[in-house]
Amino acid sequence: MITKEMMQAFFSDTRQKNIEAGESWSIDEVCRWSYFFVDEDGEALLPVAQHMESLGYTVVGITEPDGEEDPFFYLQVDKLEQHTPESLQARVEALYAIAEQFEIADYDGMNVVAA
Repeated sequence: MITKEMMQAFFSDTRQKNIEAGESWSIDEVCRWSYFFVDEDGEALLPVAQHMESLGYTVVGITEPDGEEDPFFYLQVDKLEQHTPESLQARVEALYAIAEQFEIADYDGMNVVAA
C-alpha cells in the first residue's frame, strides 16, 4: 500500500527532478496522471477499464506480459487532474478498493507528466 509519507516524498522528489531538469511544468498544477492496474488475466482487466472509463478516465490500453519474470497484464488509465499529496492519497485508496471490488491482482501505482 502506498503511504502518505511515500506520497509526500513522491511530490517532493518530482519537484526536485523538474527543477534539476529545467522542466516548466509543476506537479502542483493540473497534470496528466496515469494509474495502473495489474492482473495475470488480461480479460479480467476489461471490466475495470469499462468502469474507469465510466468515471471519466481515458483508457490508454492493456499491455501484454513482459516474459516469465513479469507475468502480468497492465491496464493504464489517464486523467487530467490537480492533486496534493493528500488528495492523491485518497485517490489511490479508492483505486485499491476498485482493484479489490473487481477481484484483480492489484492497483499498481501511478505516474505523472505535464498536461
